[in-house]
Amino acid sequence: QVQLVESGGGLVQAGGSLKLSCAASGRTFSGNVVGWFRQAPGKEREFVAAISWSGGTAYYDDSKRGRFTISRDNAKNTVYLQMNSLKFEDTAVYYCAARLGPADYSSTRYPYWGQGTQVTVSS
Repeated sequence: QVQLVESGGGLVQAGGSLKLSCAASGRTFSGNVVGWFRQAPGKEREFVAAISWSGGTAYYDDSKRGRFTISRDNAKNTVYLQMNSLKFEDTAVYYCAARLGPADYSSTRYPYWGQGTQVTVSS
């Protein structure tokens, strides 16, 4: 069992930046791919980014590539999502999730989830 806790959300103006953190406890991240997803009110949960266990491979939704950067520090059991040039439409609850095996764009493939952190971008 992996427990995940997100932090770093908040209110930011359009064009600003935020860095989200996802800290693991319980069984460690060992071998786990970690993904970030987001869900805006009235919309389905969508893939944002994912990173391999080694951190050597990152995957992005095309619309976030270049603005968002995912990274991980396995010594700290933490995965980060740096978000730059934020837009109003980035407003959502952001979740991190973990799974053993290859990265996947589908939220249904991730068994472990955090509680989410709210990101609000004001226009």
